[in-house]
Amino acid sequence: MDLSPRLSSILILVFLLTITTSFAEIRKSEIRSDDRPIIPLDEFGFTHTGRLELDASKISLSNTNPDLDLSKVGFFLCTRDAWVHVIQQLEEEEITCALQSDLVKHVFTFNKLNNKNSSSFSTVFTENDADQCSLVFANCLQSVKVSMDVRSAMYNRDGNGRDYLSAGRTVLPKVYFLFSITYFSLAATWIYVLYKKRLTVFAIHFFMLGVVVLKASNLLCEAEDKSYIKKTGNAHGWDVLFYIFNFLKGITLFTLIVLIGTGWSFLKPYLQDKEKKVLMIVIPLQVVANFAQVVIDETGPYGQDWVTWKQIFLLVDVVCCCAVLFPIVWSIKNLREAAKTDGKAAVNLVKLTLFRHYYIVVICYIYFTRVVVYALETITSYKYMWTSVVASEVATLAFYLFTGYKFRPEVHNPYFVVDDDEEEAAAEALKLEDEFEL
Repeated sequence: MDLSPRLSSILILVFLLTITTSFAEIRKSEIRSDDRPIIPLDEFGFTHTGRLELDASKISLSNTNPDLDLSKVGFFLCTRDAWVHVIQQLEEEEITCALQSDLVKHVFTFNKLNNKNSSSFSTVFTENDADQCSLVFANCLQSVKVSMDVRSAMYNRDGNGRDYLSAGRTVLPKVYFLFSITYFSLAATWIYVLYKKRLTVFAIHFFMLGVVVLKASNLLCEAEDKSYIKKTGNAHGWDVLFYIFNFLKGITLFTLIVLIGTGWSFLKPYLQDKEKKVLMIVIPLQVVANFAQVVIDETGPYGQDWVTWKQIFLLVDVVCCCAVLFPIVWSIKNLREAAKTDGKAAVNLVKLTLFRHYYIVVICYIYFTRVVVYALETITSYKYMWTSVVASEVATLAFYLFTGYKFRPEVHNPYFVVDDDEEEAAAEALKLEDEFEL
């Protein structure tokens, strides 16, 4: 067997093991005429009471030669650390197939089929070692394509019941529910603020309310989604509602950042052409990002295009995050130029400082939720994977609170009386260009 394509597939698997989330609901996979030597199916964090139920049907091989060594075709469980050593064994030619390694746990190999013509099997594997493992299908027969339907269910025994959520994520239903209550409370508070200061409310403030309500609804649906998966292994339709609200939340949040960055509604009643173009870029990209997320979640890592969709999602997310910064930069530039001509240095200094702070906060929010949270997922033990979710949601909540507080409705008179000393001090501050450089 040619080593290069095999090792290429192995490296892909290592990449998948790094980025695959381990919710592990009952998963059904359809493999059709696939000759990949390694096909990752799912990942799960086991406790000492772990179980794997594996069923395969409609099994067929492109080569029906009865002399095929079917012990080189089958399913196994492997931890991340063990897989690194398996790669070394393959590179050093100690073994020619991952199934030959003593570091993997065999779940089922095709030589155990009742007879050569058998097209299905069902097995239960008990995992008593607490660790995060990946379920992998290996086909070490050269130029042999495999087709089958696979049903896998990984869970931990919880008293008399089953917990289909990976260890370290089993508390997520409670986490999402608590955050949803927090956002619904925040929405109620915002409604009260809008009512009390209704004379100074702009359209952007109602838009902000909509974003908070969508975020709360999204978290509630995700809490129910994970709760049903935890108990039954299936989302029972809550995943559809989650995708809908997640789609709306993503579009409205990025749109809100763009609108605030342009100063729409509270500074000016219109959008410039270049600002409209940013929205025309961000909104379609968010549609693509949400579609990619659905494909990633629903197909699983066994799909041949799974890695491609993952890369598309990451690329689109980065582009959106960069695009929303431009309107804030433009507003800062316009305020700086206006301060030199309209004679209202003190007023413009306040606005300029506000937008500059918002620019910094948006960058911090994007960096934390995209980079720091990913780093937490990578370095944190699988038993504490919930901490990365909490960190992300806390950062998001802090960003919402900052945005709401800084851009809350309030009585603001751009022609308020400023004494000469304050005006001169503001003018001097505005001359310090380096202080406001981005």
